[in-house]
Amino acid sequence: MKATRLLAAMVLGTAIGASQANAQCSGNAGSCNTTNTASVTVGTLVKLGMTSTTTALTNPSADQIKANRSWTLKIKASPAVAGFWDYVGSNSGLKPISDLAWATSAGGSYSAITASDANFTSGASASNGAAAQAFFRTSWTNDFTSASNAPGTYSLPIVFTLTAP
Repeated sequence: MKATRLLAAMVLGTAIGASQANAQCSGNAGSCNTTNTASVTVGTLVKLGMTSTTTALTNPSADQIKANRSWTLKIKASPAVAGFWDYVGSNSGLKPISDLAWATSAGGSYSAITASDANFTSGASASNGAAAQAFFRTSWTNDFTSASNAPGTYSLPIVFTLTAP
């Protein structure tokens, strides 16, 4: 038992002495410096904040696009039935998703929305809060008998995807 304690004390003393030796330095002018390099790996960070998750076809604003590197914001429709707005009603409404167009400014060039990602906006560097507004236009046919003009409620989930490639 005594030998085990002595051996444990010797091992502990050796370990303390070894760690102290690693941190020691000497100098002739009464001071010395040792260097310890701290490092951390930061992965890609992105954040997207929106003023609302629903809109009555007004211009929603992504007021908090934050990223620690270059970034891209994409837009697409995600309807329950491929190619058409979601419809609630009793009149067999069938409105193509392409009847909704989007732009990044009120007077800008509008593009028909699709079910595939389209580049909405991007930044070539890090951002602490870039704002982006989406503007929408809905097309309606002049044919009142068209299934895309049937009475009812039409909705279309719009997906914004922020990536830092």
